[in-house]
Amino acid sequence: MYYTIDRKQYWLKEVGSGPPLLLLHGFTGSSESWQQYVEKWKDRFRVLLLDLPGHGKTKTQAPIRMEDFCDDLGQLLDQLSISKVNLLGYSLGGRTALSFTVMKPERVQSLMLESASPGLGSPDEQLARKTKDEALAERILEQGVTSFVDYWENLPLFDSQNKLPDSIQNRIRQERLSHTERGLADSLIGMGTGAQPSWWGELGDIRLPVLLLAGEMDQKFVGIAEEMHQSMPSSKLKIIPLSGHAIHVEQPQKFDTIVHEFLLENV
Repeated sequence: MYYTIDRKQYWLKEVGSGPPLLLLHGFTGSSESWQQYVEKWKDRFRVLLLDLPGHGKTKTQAPIRMEDFCDDLGQLLDQLSISKVNLLGYSLGGRTALSFTVMKPERVQSLMLESASPGLGSPDEQLARKTKDEALAERILEQGVTSFVDYWENLPLFDSQNKLPDSIQNRIRQERLSHTERGLADSLIGMGTGAQPSWWGELGDIRLPVLLLAGEMDQKFVGIAEEMHQSMPSSKLKIIPLSGHAIHVEQPQKFDTIVHEFLLENV
């Protein structure tokens, strides 16, 4: 159902009962990305599925900055009468979950980050990435979603997904194609890696239970996860064999087991 905050309409679906567990999808994904896990987790948790700005059914008028979205998320949790939430985020959703945790640590019970980063370390890196993301946003608006998805799914980051069954590859492609040009462009401009604040300096202040996940074939994010782990005294790090960037898609059983165990230990 829709929840309205300052003329923005956020689409959120909830299933099950128990401690609240909010799932945040990646760029070009949606709340549907988590569907296979809902059935498994709804018996123990109140599972919340949110479409991030620019994605799925959520309706926004303009790019939303990461900090502003985190404020909206706090208001959304108020509307749901949730004081503390367990957060699980993948990629863009992981950056978002971490941003919310840094900004509003009192609202988070536990944090699970799959293939996520705290942003970029230096202003030069941020500016270079912001420029690149804005150029990509322009390209999406000019060439359309199909052309962009053709480019996106051929990035080296997603090479390991080529081994997945055709039916799964097709489902992922259809989900990517379901978005609008304006939505994806706004997401890159407002909440892209270059646009968000860097949280590297804040990692040491996070005292709640944290699970860091990276796929062993995704060397870039293995490196980021290891560096984050060094900075976060309360974190657990799991490198998942035979997986690339999207662990929840490529190794669903391992993902389910590790997340479930972490939640049972900490919630």
